[in-house]
Amino acid sequence: MSLRVAFQMDPLEGIDTDADSTFVLALEAQARGHRVYHYLPQDLAFEGGTLHARARPLEVRRKKGDHFTLGSEERLDLRGIDVVLLRQDPPFDMAYITTTHLLEHLHPKPLVVNDPAEVRNAPEKLFVTNFPDLMPPTLISSHREEILAFRAAQGDIVIKPLFGNGGADVFHIRPEDDNLNALLEMFTRIYREPIMVQRYLPEIRQGDKRIILIDGEPAGAVNRVPPAGEARANLHVGGRAEKSELTPREQEICVRLGPVLAERGLVFVGIDVIGDYLTEINVTSPTGLQEIDRFDGVCLEAQIWDAIEARLALVEEAGRGLI
Repeated sequence: MSLRVAFQMDPLEGIDTDADSTFVLALEAQARGHRVYHYLPQDLAFEGGTLHARARPLEVRRKKGDHFTLGSEERLDLRGIDVVLLRQDPPFDMAYITTTHLLEHLHPKPLVVNDPAEVRNAPEKLFVTNFPDLMPPTLISSHREEILAFRAAQGDIVIKPLFGNGGADVFHIRPEDDNLNALLEMFTRIYREPIMVQRYLPEIRQGDKRIILIDGEPAGAVNRVPPAGEARANLHVGGRAEKSELTPREQEICVRLGPVLAERGLVFVGIDVIGDYLTEINVTSPTGLQEIDRFDGVCLEAQIWDAIEARLALVEEAGRGLI
């Protein structure tokens, strides 16, 4: 099956070929004989009921400094595409949300991965609140007195922006720290949304585990250990990747989440677990494929494409009235 595939993603010049998950998804699509295109979110245009993109044919290769070739730009009617991969990085702002509304005009044929309406309805730090028994003690509020009361009850806390990403503006506030009021003032100036406040989990010193689920099934995990003096385990801020397997608690979390993710058309999801607690459900542009591939000797991008092609076959069968 040769497909026409469009990647809606960030500029190719800035990707790390040794770590970027979208890069290996494109490599796998190419290896399967699919025709691959690239466009930026700002290249979308909607007119007369039709969604177009100023797209360019894409060829990728694992060669540092020379990892892609783009063909000539064309005005691509996305109705003629088989699969659109929604893979630009957050922040999950109004620009991001707008692209989900536009792509919703296409889905389910062509198939958009992940389902744009469900991506819009599942921002990382809010979607997880549907599973409060799996989360650490958490407060989402703009109210200073509520936050101070939560701190008094929990002692050691972490504060973070509700729609941030990559560990940006995440602060660990110890009981003796006198900077909370100043941080709340800063957050109020920068963000209009409420703040997420959680009990600090000392288990972060042993790592923040990223677990990949493909069509609701756990496929692999990598542990990310923060460097000394750092409360964040994100790899791009110095976290160290370690081989990891799922604990019974993590398997329990995946069993709870899996059916919900699959039903919502969230094919490629990365969840974050610290200790026994689920902290985030990443559906916008999850990462971790290459690290898990190397540690476990697997090819998760191939499993993702298997899931995409299986879903596409179901869409085709439904269109022919076979199911």
